[in-house]
Amino acid sequence: MSQNRKKVLCPMERQGRTHWMRIGSAFINSDGSTNVYLDAFPANGKLQIRDLDERDKNNAEPTADAVPAALP
Repeated sequence: MSQNRKKVLCPMERQGRTHWMRIGSAFINSDGSTNVYLDAFPANGKLQIRDLDERDKNNAEPTADAVPAALP
């Protein structure tokens, strides 16, 4: 897995705890700049970009169940 790939998270406060929702991916380019691709826009305006952890790396390969069915 590429060292240049990151995850984009949004912290959300619920019931006195912080929950982290993954809302996109980011990629570090060869010139050091970053491309960020969001699947959702954070209502609170907060983003955090982190390295992928072991859990992310283990779930990187999609399974047949993860592929959405074709629309009619």
